Amino acid sequence: MTNFMHAKSRDMLFGLWIGDALAMPVHWYYNRQALYRDYGWVTDYMAPRNPHPDSILWRSSYRAPNAKGAILHDQAAYWGQKGIHYHQFLKAGENTLNVKLCNVLIASLNDSGTYDADDYLNRYIAFMTTPGNHRDTYIEECHRNFFANYASGRAPRKCGLTEKHIGGLVGLIPIVAYYFNQPEKAREAAMTHLALTHPGHKMETAGLLVIDILLKISNGVGLKAAILEEIEAQRNPLLGHPFKKWLGEPDDWVIGPRLSTACYVEDSVPAVIYLALKYHDEPKKALIVNTNLGGDNVARGAVLGSLLGTSCGIESFPRRWVDGLVDPPPDVLPA
Repeated sequence: MTNFMHAKSRDMLFGLWIGDALAMPVHWYYNRQALYRDYGWVTDYMAPRNPHPDSILWRSSYRAPNAKGAILHDQAAYWGQKGIHYHQFLKAGENTLNVKLCNVLIASLNDSGTYDADDYLNRYIAFMTTPGNHRDTYIEECHRNFFANYASGRAPRKCGLTEKHIGGLVGLIPIVAYYFNQPEKAREAAMTHLALTHPGHKMETAGLLVIDILLKISNGVGLKAAILEEIEAQRNPLLGHPFKKWLGEPDDWVIGPRLSTACYVEDSVPAVIYLALKYHDEPKKALIVNTNLGGDNVARGAVLGSLLGTSCGIESFPRRWVDGLVDPPPDVLPA
């Protein structure tokens, strides 16, 4: 049982890491022709390059109220400039900030022997406010909102603002990996964690769907069967799409025209469900397709990769993807 538990947790996390790293160089490309022009059809890890034609860093801003909120560090110089790639300093096979924060969470889980929100928050604040802990240029809005509130004197548990971005779901996955054999504990801890930086009804709805599918496949249900069960039950409003009808259509007719490639959970989570259902037994193809669809493909890829890894195992991914991760996931020791 112990080896089985370790394998399931490992497979879930490797899938998360791989899906994020594969999509990283073409993250937030909304013009697919520009994506293909700059990188071709992406099938392997690549390093990002400037200029990024769809970058919004030139109109993004963050000014720390005081030193407690300083999180941009030496990357601040690139904000306000056009063409700057969000992940310009990352290497091929390296992960984005949200996945690096999963390392912080896993260390907290392993050291505490349980999920401890306050312990995680202390580590999160230290990680984000210490220069040199990561090399990502872009800091998502959830982190900027958190640290603006933290710097103004709010208690850490009260610093999150209502959110709707799929990037917040990435942090749920290590908790499910840790508690997958304790479903109620997994749901409780994961939803507590989500609310720290991504509170709100939309995130709760999206989080519960991802958690429930991960728990099912962690405990022996096939990925296709788990998704079809959820679609049939219609307990979650994000499943109110004609997924089975869409399976016969080209992916770029579904994700883009019918489901936005943007980061908002009302479209991005159904996009993950569609890809997971269509390619439930083709993990490599699923993550390549997701990457080349553009938009917020790193967060979609992380969630999709965790589903595929849990269901199909680490062996289902190309060995070069597993070995090519710059910082592979640490072991999480299931509770």
